[in-house]
Amino acid sequence: MGRVTVVVVCCAALAAGVAAAVVVCRRVKRGGKCGKANGIMKEFEEKCRTPAAKLKLVADAMTVEMHAGLASEGGSKLKMIISYVDNLPTGDEKGTYYALDLGGTNFRVLRVHLGGKGVGLINQEFAEVSIPPHLMTGTSDALFDYIAAELAKFVSQESEEFKLSPGRQRELGFTFSFPVMQTSINTGTLVRWTKGFSIDEMVGRDVVEELSRAMAKQGLDMSVSALVNDTVGTLAGGRYTNKDVVAAVILGTGSNAAYVERAQAIPKWHGVPSKSGEMVINMEWGNFRSSHLPLSEYDNAMDAESLNPGEQVTTVNICMPQIFVFVCLENMVHHFRFFVVCHRFLRK
Repeated sequence: MGRVTVVVVCCAALAAGVAAAVVVCRRVKRGGKCGKANGIMKEFEEKCRTPAAKLKLVADAMTVEMHAGLASEGGSKLKMIISYVDNLPTGDEKGTYYALDLGGTNFRVLRVHLGGKGVGLINQEFAEVSIPPHLMTGTSDALFDYIAAELAKFVSQESEEFKLSPGRQRELGFTFSFPVMQTSINTGTLVRWTKGFSIDEMVGRDVVEELSRAMAKQGLDMSVSALVNDTVGTLAGGRYTNKDVVAAVILGTGSNAAYVERAQAIPKWHGVPSKSGEMVINMEWGNFRSSHLPLSEYDNAMDAESLNPGEQVTTVNICMPQIFVFVCLENMVHHFRFFVVCHRFLRK
């Protein structure tokens, strides 16, 4: 990882989220006094205080876990997943491309027309589709068939501007925002579900195969060219417009980070050497734990009520409304200029 210092600032003093609001309302009704409510909020604020000294301890703990995750599989709370993305966009790309973004209770389909160097994005069209709750805990066939059907509907509305030349197959970038163990740029098996999804039969299966099978059933002539996590996708999007972007953070239904690492600093990497000498790492930091990270009774209550108790505890902790997370990566190999790209808030 080189000389990387990660400082994660989690300030929850001003917000308790929905869980806290419910608890406060109940206590106010019992006590009948606004003063008591203020006392409860003050108590909550104290429990969530994160002075600089505590943040330094959290940062040190995360740095240790990052090194361990890069050294071996299963050696850390942080997955530090190798993305197989060793070259990021330059802004010179040209043509029509499709994207599918699955990462929460909604998914998005997108097509873009890129004009190449000096032109950039010419036009884009997208649609956002809600996923029925029963599909989030049903079967893999039902979920991917639904997604493929909506994708086919979107493709059928393609305007002349986006039409491909005869004989050319449509290419799709698949952003899948759940922990996946990738084996190539366009293959990867699901490690576990998060964000309210729970389809046990899908764990350990290749998500690209499932999507490709569903697309074939719809008669879609489309191939999945790349499988990426949403954080990796955000990093690529940032690099397309700014060559200095080397890190990305997601704050939404879940939270995660990705960054550009030196290939030689990844001991567990045994694949074909990276031509660029770099590799994008998907940290999967939502499952990070530290005894120094403040967890309130409300965080524990939310975790207990989730579909996957004990998993993604940090996501539960830092993704409540008004909680601010700042990531500072400094002192890297050539003292790169770092930008943190904060991708859209996802609706729950």
